[in-house]
Amino acid sequence: MVITQVEEQDLWVEFAASGSKDLREKLVLNAVPLVYYILGRMGITREIGVEYEDMAHQGLLGLIDAVDRYNSQLGTRFSTYASLRIRGKVLDYLRSSDWMSRSARHRSRIVQRGVSKFWLEHHREPSDQELAVFLDMEVGDVQKGMLDASRVMLSLDVDVPTGADEEVSLYETQKDESQVDPAEQCFESDQKARLASAIRQLPEREQMVLSLYYFEELTLKEIGKVLDISESRVCQLHTRAILNIKVLLVNE
Repeated sequence: MVITQVEEQDLWVEFAASGSKDLREKLVLNAVPLVYYILGRMGITREIGVEYEDMAHQGLLGLIDAVDRYNSQLGTRFSTYASLRIRGKVLDYLRSSDWMSRSARHRSRIVQRGVSKFWLEHHREPSDQELAVFLDMEVGDVQKGMLDASRVMLSLDVDVPTGADEEVSLYETQKDESQVDPAEQCFESDQKARLASAIRQLPEREQMVLSLYYFEELTLKEIGKVLDISESRVCQLHTRAILNIKVLLVNE
């Protein structure tokens, strides 16, 4: 059930005061359509196949993060703030799974930094024209940068800041993964045990959705066919499961 803008504002006031997990869940579920809207604005449609579900999942994680971080007292609409978080999460996913030239990567980096700076100054996402003026670039170059950002792969050759006005290649910052860190091993084991305990406390259907998605690697659409429910219902169950797990882990 979609709530009105006035009802949403009241929910944010109540949520800020109480931190209720039920209100948090309601705010997330109400904004799920925004994830698919942002994907459409980015030119990402179901026509690309199973990868669409993966990107929708990333967008959903961005939405949940937006609900957790949003501050209604700043006067910015939640949809505006959430759009930025959703888009960023999807771009991070695309960045980790694609390739581009060094010049295209540089252009996309300038555009992304420009968006971040514009947001900090104006508390909203800029239009292509506004961003072009802000960065002193042609609108066409800004649009290319946006497109580049949607298909960049993180290369080990890329330079990263060290915090001392210097840059080194990402390769130089990577540790030897073959060497086991006992502390990390212990921490990981503990985290897995806590996660397993939280999952066992979920309703059976939510456990089933998580199992089919993460272990059987089915898409949301395929899970819907298995459980004989709609794809949107599967998405809601998955969202609720993730929210419940986060609450259980925090309150443990």
